[in-house]
Amino acid sequence: MPKLKSHSGTKNRVRITKTGKVLARKSFGNHFLEKKSASRKRTYAGMKELTGKTRTNIKRKLGV
Repeated sequence: MPKLKSHSGTKNRVRITKTGKVLARKSFGNHFLEKKSASRKRTYAGMKELTGKTRTNIKRKLGV
């Protein structure tokens, strides 16, 4: 069987740590920011850890 290509869209959106955690950016922090409070915008900063079936599916797409 040939090698499978990793999903390039997922590759750009997700980071996998050395321990195998899957990290992605939090949602809702890109536009319509004037109406959102500063504390709400701060919670959208940084990365979140993906768990469960989502993590399994992403690892399968990346061939990890």
